[in-house]
Amino acid sequence: MQKIHCESVDRLFQTILNLQSIEECYAYFEDLCTIKEILDMSQRLDTAVLLSQGLSYQKIAEQVAVSSATIGRVSKCLNYGSGGYQTAISRLSVSEES
Repeated sequence: MQKIHCESVDRLFQTILNLQSIEECYAYFEDLCTIKEILDMSQRLDTAVLLSQGLSYQKIAEQVAVSSATIGRVSKCLNYGSGGYQTAISRLSVSEES
């Protein structure tokens, strides 16, 4: 497995943390990623949110238009990953309530 923790990745994450608005995020990510990469990441997050709400793989596949393999991978990360999805989802829920 490739090592992810390094100065270059730290710099990438710091630039993301420094963004101050949705508009800045759009501009940065459109420069940084392909449209498909951005949409793929958003679909994975949508999948994680729906899994955390208890939806079935079939419902998620219909709603988000992702494969069962993608749903399975996201589910594995939710259940056995490093907690990133849970942190992001809980903070998203709080920000959406504000």
